[in-house]
Amino acid sequence: MILFCPRVHRPQAPIGVILAGGLGRRIGGAKAKAELHGRPLISYPLRALREALAEVVILAKADTELPSLDGVPMWIEPPEPRHPLMGILHALALAQGRGVLVCAADMPFVTASLITRIAMTDPAGAPAVIPLCDGELQPLLALYLPEAAAALESAAAEATGSLRAEVAAIGPRLLDIEDRRPFFNVNTPEDLRRAAAILDEDADADAD
Repeated sequence: MILFCPRVHRPQAPIGVILAGGLGRRIGGAKAKAELHGRPLISYPLRALREALAEVVILAKADTELPSLDGVPMWIEPPEPRHPLMGILHALALAQGRGVLVCAADMPFVTASLITRIAMTDPAGAPAVIPLCDGELQPLLALYLPEAAAALESAAAEATGSLRAEVAAIGPRLLDIEDRRPFFNVNTPEDLRRAAAILDEDADADAD
């Protein structure tokens, strides 16, 4: 069954940002282009974001290898330091006062409905809305408001600590999510094979 998921169009709705600046060493490089069921890995979260949000961009290094992405705007981040916290901060800086809903490029099972839920959650004065699943923060699929930039800058100066710990320290609004599947990320060839097997299982279930 396909559920209709309306795009978030409210005033000052967040910009969807695919974080694609990682080196992909464990998967052999060019992670965004890794093929999953005949499609580049990055195309899965990109499709979900575009279904949920009116404005979506890709944030990457100038030398990041990307597949053809049908005119999706690109934001370029500096080559160093390489840390996901820096990607979040650069996204906030380039968003010019708007919030950003970030999603890692290697999360093939993200859904438009979950993105919409995160985007529509009232932050209740917090600088970010971070999903919490099985007791773990999920800062790479989360909403960051402009206020988060100042709170994260000191941690970014070092850019060596745990992203989860640094994000927890800014006092985000936590959003309990029971389903762990959307947070599955592909870091290795084995992860890619597991993702393909999950998609095969889905196809078999749909056929039944």
